[in-house]
Amino acid sequence: MNAMRPQSDSAEPLRHDIRLLGRLLGTVIEECEGKRVFDTIETLRRTAVKFRREGNDADGKLLEQRVKRLQGSDPNSVARAFSYFLHLANIAEDRDQNRRQRARAIADDTPARGSLREAVQTLGRHGVGVARIRRLLAEACVMPVLTAHPTEVQRKSTLDVHREIAAALTQREGPLTPEELADLDASLLGRVATLWQTRMLRYTRLTVADEIENALSYYRSTFLQVIPRLYGDLSKLLNRESAKPFAAPPPPLEPFLRMGSWIGGDRDGNPNVDANTLERALLRQATVLFEHYLQEVHALGAELSVTTLLIGVDAQLLALADASGDDSPHRRDEPYRRALVGVYARLAATAQRLTGQDLARRSTVAAIPYERPEELSADLAVIAASLAAHHGSPIGKLRLAGLQQAVEVFGFHLATVDLRQSSDVHERALAELFTCAGTQHDGKPLDYLALTEEQRVELLRAELAQARPLASPWIAYTEDTTRELAVLRAAAAGRARYGKQAVRQTIVSHTETLSDLLEVMVLQKEAGLIAPAGQEIQPEDGLMVVPLFETIPDLQRGADIMAAWLDLPEVRQRVKLAQNGAQEVMLGYSDSNKDGGFLTSNWSLYQAERALVDVFSARNVRLRLFHGRGGSVGRGGGSSFDAILAQPPGTVAGQIRLTEQGEVIQSKYKDAEVGRWHLELLVAATLESSLAPRAEATSAEDAHMAQHGPAMSFMSDTAQRTYRGLVYDTPRFADYFFAATPISEIAGLNIGSRPASRKKGQRIEDLRAIPWGFSWAQCRLMLTGWYGMGSAIEAYLETGAPDAPRSRRSRLAQLREMARDWPAFRTLLSNMEMVLAKSDLAIAARYAQLVPQRGVRERIFGSISAEHGRTLAMLKLLTQRELLADNPTLQASLRERFAYIDPLNYLQIDLIRRHRAAQKHPEAEVDKRVQRAIHLTINGIAAGLRNSG
Repeated sequence: MNAMRPQSDSAEPLRHDIRLLGRLLGTVIEECEGKRVFDTIETLRRTAVKFRREGNDADGKLLEQRVKRLQGSDPNSVARAFSYFLHLANIAEDRDQNRRQRARAIADDTPARGSLREAVQTLGRHGVGVARIRRLLAEACVMPVLTAHPTEVQRKSTLDVHREIAAALTQREGPLTPEELADLDASLLGRVATLWQTRMLRYTRLTVADEIENALSYYRSTFLQVIPRLYGDLSKLLNRESAKPFAAPPPPLEPFLRMGSWIGGDRDGNPNVDANTLERALLRQATVLFEHYLQEVHALGAELSVTTLLIGVDAQLLALADASGDDSPHRRDEPYRRALVGVYARLAATAQRLTGQDLARRSTVAAIPYERPEELSADLAVIAASLAAHHGSPIGKLRLAGLQQAVEVFGFHLATVDLRQSSDVHERALAELFTCAGTQHDGKPLDYLALTEEQRVELLRAELAQARPLASPWIAYTEDTTRELAVLRAAAAGRARYGKQAVRQTIVSHTETLSDLLEVMVLQKEAGLIAPAGQEIQPEDGLMVVPLFETIPDLQRGADIMAAWLDLPEVRQRVKLAQNGAQEVMLGYSDSNKDGGFLTSNWSLYQAERALVDVFSARNVRLRLFHGRGGSVGRGGGSSFDAILAQPPGTVAGQIRLTEQGEVIQSKYKDAEVGRWHLELLVAATLESSLAPRAEATSAEDAHMAQHGPAMSFMSDTAQRTYRGLVYDTPRFADYFFAATPISEIAGLNIGSRPASRKKGQRIEDLRAIPWGFSWAQCRLMLTGWYGMGSAIEAYLETGAPDAPRSRRSRLAQLREMARDWPAFRTLLSNMEMVLAKSDLAIAARYAQLVPQRGVRERIFGSISAEHGRTLAMLKLLTQRELLADNPTLQASLRERFAYIDPLNYLQIDLIRRHRAAQKHPEAEVDKRVQRAIHLTINGIAAGLRNSG
């Protein structure tokens, strides 16, 4: 069998890979578990496939019956089989995405939509030249921020095998001899067998240290390699001359694309994060980075065997070589190698100083550590300049240029670690500091918590103007206050050690007032992060205080709070001198959705962004929005490229940060080529959104808002009433949710260090937004991504809003125009459509049967079902087509996946029923196998849906 694929059907290579991996998995299962188990799994698979293809209710009932008959260890084996098949299908789909992009690049000179080349060409057609792009990049900030929010259910051990299987599939694509093909297939079989024999679940809860290591694995596999490559590709697009064979490579681009992280610094609701975890995160990041640098310099030394017997070198290069301490007679005529011996020695000494570890791969000469990354950059620049001046530019482009760019981007810190804490924690810490310091107010001991907002602002500003400290080393504060001060002091120490980029932001969750931000400024002063009053503010002094507006009311107040913040003289001064004229604002997608529902969340975010643009423009301050997006559409998921282009004009302007979390991190970044494409999409969208003709975009947006804003506001109000009417106003809704979804079982799954709920009990208000959305995905309702939309659209069509078109036909025409021409509304509908395509009311109805009270079950599921049908009908009315009719690739992928997700849903329902029944009898021993099987189904369903968290 030839390894080359037939190309007549573009979907055939993917189907071939999926069939191959499925066949190998079947072989492994039959060998390891025996023919009876294999036959059981195969019977379920065929029944599920037949049910999905033919839609016969009898097949659905047969599937349900066969699942219920599973006993002993069979549920575990079935759950693992279907879960691993979905894992393998994901690997095959990622490989197919790379294959398609490569085939397109080879066959067609037209660049792909979302590529850097396409973005530069598009901007060029609009009259935006290279010089303007460079000016934007010089001040730009594009930063994906990895978080540890708990929806990632894969173990690192599993992900490592995934990468190896993907690599073997890639090797299989080339022309191969029969022997080579047989060897590759044997390798694939071995990897699949490893996967089957590797424990899928964690038996202990993840620690923050585990989360740090998991995140760092993506740097080794993806970011450290592909980010310098991406810079290199963009540099070539901006430097036509560099394409000439012996042209000097352009200097590294100013670092605009960097990585961020919350892991180790995000304390909001996570008692396991403290000063020690922050110190560990910074240390481990630096360790991984120096291991990479040392490896690259070592490889450079092997590559740069250039001899002065054949070619000249610069005097500066000779000086660098002579200063290296390398006196080996074997390298006397090889100055580049001698110079790199010195660079390696200084890097090893730097690593020893910063990490306390000997990371050198070989013995080194005694050397002085680099004090700053700029010193390392300067040495590498000497090597690059000498090569360029002596016909060695092609040599410099091999590895050296990428290393130079990496040093510019990663410095000595690798990624910026954000701090995050809830405003009420800061508030309590300040109250204690004031009380313990004996602060007086109106001649009485100060009760900070009893002050009005105006009094707090006045007091905090006065405290910032004081040079003397408020905290005392002689006072024993409560554990919470001590912890907060320790974290900030650890941040100050980390910045001094690894560079100021190591920690740049402190995010204030639940920002509701101006004082919430000033409190953090005072705490920074106490920790030594902000210079005392009277001292000159230096660039990058202190941490930028970033408000996080999360709930619908917070989003509505956000612009006023920021106006008041930027109008404070001391803040304006810090923004100008320490923050390079920029101020960041974080917007919460998760909590706003949980608070107001899908449409209201999106519309509130959109309006908040427009209002912020006005506030910042009036004050000549650059706005950087930090989008707290999750994987699920209900939490701001969906295409990042489309989302950025759909932002209101002026909200990007070269400045954007966004969270990457849960299973989305591994789906985007576990494969280097897939990760490279996602980063390219992010940069390309930022360029287009920032540099596309502003006047034209603003004019079009203003027209959309004037014409359609009232309709959106009307629909938003209706959608919010509908959503809150179900979630917060329906009697016993919490009982329904905790019974009809696997939320309780998810809480017991060891997928993160953070608790699933802020408080004990079963209140929707206390539940974190992430497990809230994840649970609805597991039971195939995806309620957070559509509920309320159907009622909203229907109400607008039937009654209209003030100044709306008079007739229903005219209002329908208006909504169709919005869906076609307004990017914000079009993207909203597109994301909702994807969610609806993944939902399944028949399966959700089976989950509803887990609710013991029949009246509660029928009343609440009846409301959900009615709104689901209404939303589907309204979406089809606006788009004038069936679901995903315009995206046959996704449609086909989902159709194939459902046949493997469905059995996991049926099995999960049955196992939950068994598990909960057993829990009602305390004297009975809980079957650990049932618990594990439930968790296995959660893993598999999440893998199958891909963006459920």
